[in-house]
Amino acid sequence: MRTEARPATGDATIVQVVFKMAAPPDDPASDTLFYPTRKLRWSDFRGTPSMRGPSAAVAYTSFAYEGGSRLYKDTLRITLTLQVFFVRSASWVRAGNRDAYSLAHEQLHFDITCLVAQRFRQKIQALPLTRDDYDSRIQYEYLESFREMNRLQEAFDEETGHGAHAAVQRAWADRVARELKAAGMTP
Repeated sequence: MRTEARPATGDATIVQVVFKMAAPPDDPASDTLFYPTRKLRWSDFRGTPSMRGPSAAVAYTSFAYEGGSRLYKDTLRITLTLQVFFVRSASWVRAGNRDAYSLAHEQLHFDITCLVAQRFRQKIQALPLTRDDYDSRIQYEYLESFREMNRLQEAFDEETGHGAHAAVQRAWADRVARELKAAGMTP
């Protein structure tokens, strides 16, 4: 993605952050589907349905990052790979609920996860990182973003009544699509 370079406070080291998006090809044998490989399909939901709770389906989505750093003369280059993923074995759908509208609801959960990952990327690129504290600051922002993801997922389900309120779901879909597009991602 975009590279940001800024002088570190207190020393002459320049810190560059480079983001990449992990998007390995879809492997049907794998338990993991990475965003934005393709849209979700009901065949991706391989877990055992829960008999409790209001959900007709659950999409287990999350995000992570991995990376490393390398010092070149006066420049610390940090390369981070974002992974936004869907876990097939932890995702499920109850019998009789495999319609396009419900699948769009579950896809929105995946899109919301990607949106939060992009917000995390933007936060990191705006931070005044230094050679001495970049790792702890990135980890802190990751944890904060993970909390944000959980809050947004809960708000989405609460406001849409787990998909029962179509107009509210459309508003969420529009907002998430706009924000993803602004972040350079295509939902």
